[in-house]
Order: sequence, then structure tokens, then C-alpha cells
Amino acid sequence: MSSNNNDSKKLSLMALILMIFTSVYGFNNMPRSFYLMGYGAIPFYIISAIIFFIPFAFMIAEYGSTFKSEKGGIYSWMEKSVGPRYAFIATFMWYSAQIIWMVNVSSSIWIPVSNAISGYDNTSNWSLFGLDTTKTLGILGILIIIAITYFGSKGLDKIKKITSVGGTAVALLNILLIGGAIIVLIMNKGQLAQPIESMASFVKSPNPAYASPIAVLSFLVYAIFAFGGTEVVGGLVDQTENPEKNFPKGLTIAAIVIAVGYSIGIFCIGVFTNWSATLSPDTVNKANVGYVVMNNLGFTLASVFGATEAVAIQVGNWTARFVGLSMLLALLGAFFTLSYAPLKQLIEGSPKGLLPEKLCKIENGMPKTAMLVQAAIVIVIILLVSFGGKAASKFLDVLIAMTNVSMTIPYMFLSGAFIAFKSKQNLDRPFEMFKGKGLITIFTIVVTATVGFANVFSIVEPALNGDWFTTIWSVAGPIFFTIVALVLYSRYDKKKKAGQL
Repeated sequence: MSSNNNDSKKLSLMALILMIFTSVYGFNNMPRSFYLMGYGAIPFYIISAIIFFIPFAFMIAEYGSTFKSEKGGIYSWMEKSVGPRYAFIATFMWYSAQIIWMVNVSSSIWIPVSNAISGYDNTSNWSLFGLDTTKTLGILGILIIIAITYFGSKGLDKIKKITSVGGTAVALLNILLIGGAIIVLIMNKGQLAQPIESMASFVKSPNPAYASPIAVLSFLVYAIFAFGGTEVVGGLVDQTENPEKNFPKGLTIAAIVIAVGYSIGIFCIGVFTNWSATLSPDTVNKANVGYVVMNNLGFTLASVFGATEAVAIQVGNWTARFVGLSMLLALLGAFFTLSYAPLKQLIEGSPKGLLPEKLCKIENGMPKTAMLVQAAIVIVIILLVSFGGKAASKFLDVLIAMTNVSMTIPYMFLSGAFIAFKSKQNLDRPFEMFKGKGLITIFTIVVTATVGFANVFSIVEPALNGDWFTTIWSVAGPIFFTIVALVLYSRYDKKKKAGQL
């Protein structure tokens, strides 16, 4: 009877597809992609799914199923595949990406706040103590970091319940986007706001900043970032019914659905949004474009049904308010979770003595001291970037560039270790997708090189246009945290050799 009960609790093929979809699919990726590349973003999503998402997810699935009894997460995977030094650097880089994410969201979260209140992004007019917008957003970011660290360290994880509410609302945004676009398309008798002049429209960007080949190739990092969350796949293999058959099928279907979903969403934005008319103003940036697009959808929907301009503006603003509230709730829930969960995994996954003992102390289930140190690091980075003398729009763009690079670099460590992982003998491998040295080598090189080239283009492109500020900050985080990881491991290694551990 017990085995039957266990089988009944396992994921069906459809449940597996839905779980992968909800973990990876992100609403904001579509308006941001349309803003950067227009319809030209669509091929990038399809290519990224083929050469990155599908093979990388299968790699993660093999790691996860082979080391399913290990509690150290990616540290255990890397340590048993390559070695402890490589594992710690990879894990520390993964953790540092969460810090950069917090830097980004702590300042950009005020955009959904503004939209929820005003119906549009009014942050460019915000000022505290006579400071400009960039510094004001930085100060507000510091305040929210302090608040989340304080409440999070108390173990008040009940606040995370807002995530489910926000998640449901964000899911409704996708329905609103596609459904609204279909209505507009019908009412406008098939005429697109962003016309498709030829096949070149699916290659050439309407954004003048993405006119050069290197700028276009730099967009690849955004497409890869849009498939973030793939690491969750690692824990799903042994939870799936008939995994040898259902898992490859479910993952492939989910990848196709996600890539097609992104492509449809990007196309739908072009149905009601003309890039030059709506997205070209200086007030539009990568952080607020999602709210601008959805405000425009509300405005367009009201207009096609004959509403006056004043009424259409109000409908657009109320649509943006709904988007702002939805994203705010979802981001707050994620923020509370990420304020301690990655840190806790780093502490629990690392060998004793590798991290300073004070940082490893857990109180009420929370690494309180480590959370305080983490908050201090985030605050320092916010101060350095926000007081760097750039305009608010540029400040937010830099934060997004930093996040994209830092979040995708750990993927290179995971894929790069795959050959070593497959060469290990005497491992119980309940799920294997890649067999044969040639196939393993090809996919390891393809996935690692794809992420590597995407990041190189993303980092170099701003500098080629004279924007050294973005380039420097894109690499500053990964370089700094790599140095910290090497120093910590060197300290640990010396103590171990001296017999002090």
C-alpha cells in the first residue's frame, strides 16, 4: 500500500510541465525583450531554448537525480564532480548572484510601487532631502534592505504568503496580455501597431541602441536570463512518474511551450505597441517598460471600443496599477525568501571551517549574523552605484545588466563541470540523457560557450559605445566575489593542512 501511495504523490507528465513552466516563465521578460529588440527577440528565444535551456536542464536533471540524497545542493554536485575548490567558487558565485539581484530589486521595486499608486512610473520625480532621483532610489533601496533583513531575521516567513497572491495576479497578466492583444487585433482588422515590413523585422531591432551586430548578440544574455530557474529541474526527476520516459518528454514540451509562449507574448506586444510612439521616450527604461506596455494595452483597449482619450488614459493607468500591485507582491515574497534561503544553503552546503564561524551561527532557523553582513554588502553596492553620478534611467539599466551577468555566470560552472561529472565511476545514475563521450563533450562545449559568449558580448558592448560605467559594474561583482571565494578557500585550505580543522 505504501508504494502505491508514494506513486500517487509523484508528478504526472502534465504536472511536471506546469511546474517547470511556472518556475522559469517570467512575465517581465517579454516587454523588456520587445523594448530591446522588437520582433527580433523572437528568434533569440527559440535559439536559446535549443542550444541552452533544453540541454542545460537535462544536465541539471542528471546532477539532481544522481546526488538526490545530498543536502549541499550545487556545492555537493560540484564537489563530487570536480573538487572542493571549484565547488566553493561555483556556489559562492551562485550566491553572489542573489546579492546582485537584491541590489537590483531593492531600488527597482519602487517602480511597481509608483505604478500601484499613480498608474504610471513617477519615480523620475521622486526626491528625498533634495537628492536627485538616482540617489533617492538608492536611499529607498537601503531602507527596504534594512526592513527585510530585520523582519526576515525574526523568522517571520508568514509574510511569504503574499507570494502566492502576487504569483496568481502575475499569471493573470499573461492572460490579459494575450487576450487583450487578440481583441485589439480583431478590432483593428488585423493591423499591427508595430508593422512587420519583411523578414528583416525579425532580425533588426527598432531600438537604435541595438543596431550593431555586437549589440544584437549581447541580447543573447537576456534570452538566457529569461530561462533562469532551470536549477529547480534538478529536484524533479525522482518525483516524476516513470521518469525515464516522462522526464525527457515533459522537459522538451515545457521548453517548447516556454519558448513559444515568450514568442507569442513578444508578438502580442507589437499588436498594440508601436516602438517609436510608445517606447522611444527617455523616460522608458528596462526597469519600467513592462508597466509602460501594459498601461498602453489598457489605453488601446479602451480606445478601440470608442472611449474618449481621457477615459482611455484612466483605463491605462488602472491597468498599470494592477500590474504594479501584482509585481510588488510577487517581488516582496521573493525578496523575503532570497534574503535568507541562498545564504542558508551556502552555509549548510560548505564544509565546516570554510566560512567564518560567526557567520554560520543559526538562530531561530535563520543565519542572523550572516544576514546582517549580507545587508551591509548590499547597502555598500547600492551606495557605490546610486551615487556614481548617473541618471535614474541609466542607474536602473546598469542594475539589470549587473543582474543578468551575475545570474548567468554560475551556469558556466555547472555546465563546465559536466564532463568531469560524467567521467566519475561508481555513481548511481537513475536518469541519464547524455551517453557517449562525443555527445557529452559537444553539449558541454555548446552550453558553456553559449553562456560565455553571451556574457562577453553583454559586457563588451557598452564599452564599445563609450559606456564604461555599465561594463565595469557588470564585471565588478563577479570579480569581487570570485576573489572573496578564493581568499576564503585559501584560508580554509591552510587550516586544513595545518591540522586545525
